[in-house]
Amino acid sequence: MSSAPSAAPPAREIVRDARWLAQALDPNAGVVRLIEMTPDGYRAASFLDDRMLQAPVHSVTRPFAEIAAAIPADARGDARWIFHIGHVGSTLLARLLGELHGVLAVREPRILRDVAASGRRDQYVPAVRKLLSRTFAPGEIALVKATSFVSEIAAELVVSGERALFLYAKPRHYIASILAGENSVRELAALADSRSRRMAERVRGLSGHGPAHLAAAAWACEMTALEAAAEAMADRHVRWADFDALLGDIEGALAGLAQFFGFEASDERVREIARGPLMGRYSKALEYEYSPSLRRELIEQEIRLQGRAIDEAVAMLAQVAKDSPLLASTLARS
Repeated sequence: MSSAPSAAPPAREIVRDARWLAQALDPNAGVVRLIEMTPDGYRAASFLDDRMLQAPVHSVTRPFAEIAAAIPADARGDARWIFHIGHVGSTLLARLLGELHGVLAVREPRILRDVAASGRRDQYVPAVRKLLSRTFAPGEIALVKATSFVSEIAAELVVSGERALFLYAKPRHYIASILAGENSVRELAALADSRSRRMAERVRGLSGHGPAHLAAAAWACEMTALEAAAEAMADRHVRWADFDALLGDIEGALAGLAQFFGFEASDERVREIARGPLMGRYSKALEYEYSPSLRRELIEQEIRLQGRAIDEAVAMLAQVAKDSPLLASTLARS
């Protein structure tokens, strides 16, 4: 983990607010990378993983234990959370909600992936939870959108009484949306083995190696991760949402989610955001056009072109669910 040579302030100042993002963690070395941020920097960044390093940043490294020790015992841990199955509009929702007054949207900080992959999560989760709850002002609230596989540790990240959105799509829509994108199809193959390992104790018997079947397996992996997390989060407020249903009434959806998360949101502001330019851009790269209507068109196109393969993949899920209670629960939900 490399770093710019310039200095950061003392640890007690780093933990005071969101200026220094705890962006990455090397669990073996016990070192955290901190990147200096502004409110506009958080707002502009689609992701806070290593893709943000493609632009010039001011970063430093510090021993994680030094930063953790500086966090006050009464430091905030009240971040709101978005967990999701991937390719279901989580970046868009985080962007839209981040436009509300008093919301600091923190999209996919790499440190959550590092912690999820660590064998010593207990050592890191409590401090990371508090570091990601920091804002620039006392009245602000952090909204953290995690990478999809971080759902595996959702129950560890969200404190008792706090709120998390679980975002998904129905299997047929999910599979079709994946098949519609070259990059997402390539991603299926790259992640197939890791997903198989992740869901080994939750789902068995998935077969088939074509793109539609791999997409169905991806859906099963990510959905059962959310379902298992929900079972472990009885003392937290969890809201499930179908992204395509949200798109059918995005203004009402934003108002409802703002209320759920406890964000300040006037009807006028919600209307401005819902009818604003973000709804017509690709949220992961705002220079590209992408809209709810285009998403619907792509899904419908793939169902026409590959409907048989999609039907077979969905039927596979239904068959396997007979021996997997978690998968059966997710299918009933969707």
